[in-house]
Amino acid sequence: MKYAIVTSETSHSQAIQQRLQAGLQSSRFKYDAEHPDIVITIGGDGTLLKAFHQYAKQLEHVQFSSVHTGHLGFYTDWVEDDLEELITSLHQDPKDSVAYPLLKVTLHTIDGSKRQLLALNEATIRRYEGTMTAEIFIKNSHFELFKGDGICVSTPTGSTGLNKSLGGAVVHPSLDTLQLTEIASLNNRVYRSISSPILIGSKEWIDIEIANCEQTGVFMTLDQCNFPIEDVRRVHFEIAEERVQFALYRHTHFWDRVEQSFIGSSDHARNRHPH
Repeated sequence: MKYAIVTSETSHSQAIQQRLQAGLQSSRFKYDAEHPDIVITIGGDGTLLKAFHQYAKQLEHVQFSSVHTGHLGFYTDWVEDDLEELITSLHQDPKDSVAYPLLKVTLHTIDGSKRQLLALNEATIRRYEGTMTAEIFIKNSHFELFKGDGICVSTPTGSTGLNKSLGGAVVHPSLDTLQLTEIASLNNRVYRSISSPILIGSKEWIDIEIANCEQTGVFMTLDQCNFPIEDVRRVHFEIAEERVQFALYRHTHFWDRVEQSFIGSSDHARNRHPH
């Protein structure tokens, strides 16, 4: 098995990396940062996102697994105390994985060129200098004229991130859907938008045409990345053909992740089951 490790910059995470590599020193394992079979991240969700984008062109054969060393790790299944169990699981190598949908973003520029990107969590379009005006289309049909701070489009796994803080719904990753949520929309007798999150079907897509896109202050975020898009006239969002694969050495149930991350109920309440 070929493996790679992506680690946060903390000394704690780097010490865990050394322990992990020492436990994988055998003829069965080969460290290969260029073409790994499995990528193990050590840190938090930011480290996992970094690793995802680093290996985004190899998703067909790469699986991910994460060791949590930060404050909140929604994607991570292992902690430092489980390191020996993780090493044992890697030696057993069941090759099973669970796959989650991704967001494909296509940027159409003023000069007619286009650029395609992938996001694990979400993408946003925002204007920081004044309000943003944009026409929103769903599957080629005009949906609304939006005016406000911006738009967020998230995947099901990303629904627990920025989308949730904007009032969006938490969506199970088994659903092939994208969610659109508005960021501080203006609603008055002149401008009117839906002002609530919407979910689109697996055969649908979202197009956003930005008015006066050449003006300064229009930015796109793609997961943890942030860059200006003043030369972009239209942004196309759809569910990607590619999917991200998480190794099933240990994989926490999605709703358990949600409960542990946002509710954190007592062990007594967690062990209760409906009759």
